[in-house]
Parts: sequence; structure tokens; C-alpha cells
Amino acid sequence: MLFPESAFKGFAGNEIADTTKGTEVLFSIDAASPEEVDEMVRKAVNAGGTVYGEPGYKDVWMYGAGFADLDGHRWNVLYMDMDKMPHE
Repeated sequence: MLFPESAFKGFAGNEIADTTKGTEVLFSIDAASPEEVDEMVRKAVNAGGTVYGEPGYKDVWMYGAGFADLDGHRWNVLYMDMDKMPHE
């Protein structure tokens, strides 16, 4: 749910974090493909968000990116190719 800050503060029972000074939470979203990662980041930027982690591969089996929304909350979008995941 989205609340005005005053209502959220009442529900949370403490101060609201200043997202310009630190990260309070990182939301992660699973994507079905690298293209879906790119699309989600594009939509976030078009809505006024900012990219803090450019889309790209980490190792050979994960493709992801990170963006911050208008309130400074950080989001991670990640595609994992489980067929390419290393097994120990």
C-alpha cells in the first residue's frame, strides 16, 4: 500500500528513513528474461526513476539492473538462467 508520509509514520511507529543518506530496503523483482529486465528499467526511468546499476550480466547466468524510485527506494530486477547456474 502507498501512504502519505504522515499516515505511514503512524503505522510504522517510528521515523521515516532519509533515502538520500542511506538505503532502508532493497526490493527484488524476478524477471522472465534479460529483455524483461531492460523493459522494467526503461519503464522506471520513464516514470522518473534513476538507474544505480546498469543492466548487464553477472557471471554467465544472472542478468540484472538496479533503479531507485522517486522516493529513493532501491529496486533490483534480476533474471537467472538456472540451466547455466554453476553447481558445486
